[in-house]
Amino acid sequence: MAFPESVVRQAWDRSGGRCECKRTTHGHTGRCSRTLRWESRGTEGQYGWEAHHITAGGPDTLSNCEILCQLCHKATQTYG
Repeated sequence: MAFPESVVRQAWDRSGGRCECKRTTHGHTGRCSRTLRWESRGTEGQYGWEAHHITAGGPDTLSNCEILCQLCHKATQTYG
């Protein structure tokens, strides 16, 4: 399923335009915090990002949405 645009916008605002990933298996300590750009949603490259479900198959709600840079998003698909 996909998040409603309003949920993505709220998650984006919460993130401050930075990757929210905290997974230690992704090669960073603490939060990733890579700088992102709103207009780069769904794109590859330095500022690309995705809205990601924290719990796969879970609800399309703000509490289940995190903003991830493309590197962390891809690593989540590989390592969880």
